[in-house]
Amino acid sequence: MAAPYRRRPGRHPSIRQLEAFAMTFLDIHIVQSAPPSNLNRDESGSPKTATYGGVLRARVSSQAWKRAVRDAFLNDPDLAKDGGLRTRQLPRVIGDAVTARRPALGAVSDTIGEAATRALFKKVKLAKNKTTTEYLLFLGHDQVERVAEALVSANLEEVAHDPDLIRERITGLDLHEFGVKGHAGAVALFGRMIADAPELNVDAACQVAHAISTHKVVGDQFDYFTAVDDESRRQDETGAGMIGTVEFNSATLYRFATVSMRDLIANLDGEADRALDLALAFAETFATAMPTGKQNTFAAHTRPDLIMLSVRSDRPVSLVGAFEEPVRAPEGGITPASVAQLVTYHSQQDQMYGTSPIINVLAYPAWLAERVRDDKHIELPPAQPLKTALDTVRAALNERLTA
Repeated sequence: MAAPYRRRPGRHPSIRQLEAFAMTFLDIHIVQSAPPSNLNRDESGSPKTATYGGVLRARVSSQAWKRAVRDAFLNDPDLAKDGGLRTRQLPRVIGDAVTARRPALGAVSDTIGEAATRALFKKVKLAKNKTTTEYLLFLGHDQVERVAEALVSANLEEVAHDPDLIRERITGLDLHEFGVKGHAGAVALFGRMIADAPELNVDAACQVAHAISTHKVVGDQFDYFTAVDDESRRQDETGAGMIGTVEFNSATLYRFATVSMRDLIANLDGEADRALDLALAFAETFATAMPTGKQNTFAAHTRPDLIMLSVRSDRPVSLVGAFEEPVRAPEGGITPASVAQLVTYHSQQDQMYGTSPIINVLAYPAWLAERVRDDKHIELPPAQPLKTALDTVRAALNERLTA
């Protein structure tokens, strides 16, 4: 993962620098093969699909991949502070965090959690039990920790005998500021919407497209399975203890996401260095994270075959149009044909509009370049290892900010 950010006083950008970033976008294009799997299923358990270019495509929703990125943030020691917590159980989470620091407050943890949640989100609606909210709230993991520290420092033990005094003291802490400022990276990236408290809304700095197959899929396939009753078998009884089916498909997917650098810096209260680190951490995590749907059944833990990072100063540009005409299944395989179609479309689009990225960096294995050259007679731009590609992009973004 990218190195964890460090807060650097005095490195906040000027208004002029932010204006330079007003039209700066990091586009992430990925071609990734998924074997038989069901990464993201609909209400009936079938793999999600979409019609595009007049044919049926496999689909993995943007929500599924964003969830995978958020989970990866929380599970990475370097990025955990930027992880986000989306839950209806925020009162209990806060109460538990305080109790972990001051076990003596365990008896009033519910009251503390309820009062703290109301202080954070002033118009929030709590369920009747007051330990859950009526809808999901999104708060950074680091914000929860800072709220807990503030509550511990308020010496609530002095008023633990009276729930009303607890609420009064917590109200006086102005915890609302923790919800307005100092957003976790996950909140800054993915945004937050609270209808009852619009002042806490955060416009997302990144956008993630639904992944679709570059080719036509022929409906869903079914895995018929049987489960044996071990005890019945020991008694020489025949037959299955259970039978069933699991739906799946396989596909080569085109995935796209984009990050607005200006919006990300604004969401992080002007911390430009942190925004640069976070944007590249998101790019790497988006490329490597996988949704968890039916992974115990299919173990479809693949990695992308092509990652293309583009820094643009005009607007985000998805290259999904490269696959409006679906890739046919040639002898050389779908992935090389998809990559050839993508890079050709990318070049022709910029020629048509007279535009070009500030920088365009690719990461791919040697076999892919050889296959594209042999099958499609196309030379791919030079490749870099992913870590090197991320460093190259960061240097370009930093130069644009500080020039």
